[in-house]
Amino acid sequence: MAAYISFQPSDHFSTKLYTGNSNAGSSNTQSITGVGFQPDFTWIKNYESASNYAMFDAVRGATKFVSSNDTSVEETVADTLTAFGADGFTLGTDLTQGVVNNLNETFVSWNWKAGGAGSANSDGSITSTVSVNTTSGFSIVKWTGNSTAGATIGHGLGVKPSLIIIKNLGGTSNWLTWWDSFANTEMLYLNLDNAKGTGQTYFNSTTPTDTLITLGSGVDENQNDMVAYCFTAKNGYSKFGSYFGNSSNDGPFIYTGFRPKMVITKGASTGDSWMIFGKNPPYNIIDRYLKLDTNAADQTNVVPGDFCSTGFRVRDDDNKINQGNTYMYAAFAEFPIVSSNDIPGLAR
Repeated sequence: MAAYISFQPSDHFSTKLYTGNSNAGSSNTQSITGVGFQPDFTWIKNYESASNYAMFDAVRGATKFVSSNDTSVEETVADTLTAFGADGFTLGTDLTQGVVNNLNETFVSWNWKAGGAGSANSDGSITSTVSVNTTSGFSIVKWTGNSTAGATIGHGLGVKPSLIIIKNLGGTSNWLTWWDSFANTEMLYLNLDNAKGTGQTYFNSTTPTDTLITLGSGVDENQNDMVAYCFTAKNGYSKFGSYFGNSSNDGPFIYTGFRPKMVITKGASTGDSWMIFGKNPPYNIIDRYLKLDTNAADQTNVVPGDFCSTGFRVRDDDNKINQGNTYMYAAFAEFPIVSSNDIPGLAR
């Protein structure tokens, strides 16, 4: 029997497309609505042009962004995302960066609900600021690193994270990305196409627990101001795992327990780009994707696959998604198999 879900995924994760309205000759602002909730983490990319990703969250505050495709420090730019609202966010003229509001260009935003601006968490040896949504299994964690191996921070989830993404805000560094199926010294880098690497300083060789993340002393995890985005899998809403490619255009089916809204993939043992794809256009086949580790516009040379009522199927034999290798994935739901109102989720 299909499991029920006690909440609607769209109340906690939402994809919103919008069109920019500003350039030097027409310096406009705009409010983006229709997200469905007040977002606490908004990740934006220009679909049509080469432009950096821009990641904003309520803990660090509006106007402060980092880019998932490079190693740059956090930037504060007053005319980017200027506020989080009850049903979306407000954009400035974006004349200095051109990452959120270029005239007549299409942008995609991925939005997650956490717990607002956050509060102090003293579970670890370093006090962190944590904004957490235990219903959907998502937290934003900010702390000041002390370069001490074995230091710990609280993440607020109450269960072990399934996926952790860490960035040094004040120093040039890679984005450490860890799945719970990895050893505690293994990492992928969100900003690079490298295969999975190992380093004995990562997490100080200590697996994250239900309450704590243990840190090494390195620049990628415990120096300057730091931020982590932590996720734990929730039935009917999110799933994080791996699949093995079969080098076929009739690729593997990955069961998630819901119809996906967005999927991220990365080859664990291959030097190929990260892929992020969603329901754009809204019906199968999904034939557009973005690379998380570059600033490139959307791509159409690979057919990522189909979104089905219970998961997703890979439809291409490209190295980035379906050769004889292990691929990591993160998936977020549009609709569970069966919701609390007895309505089944169907493929499109």
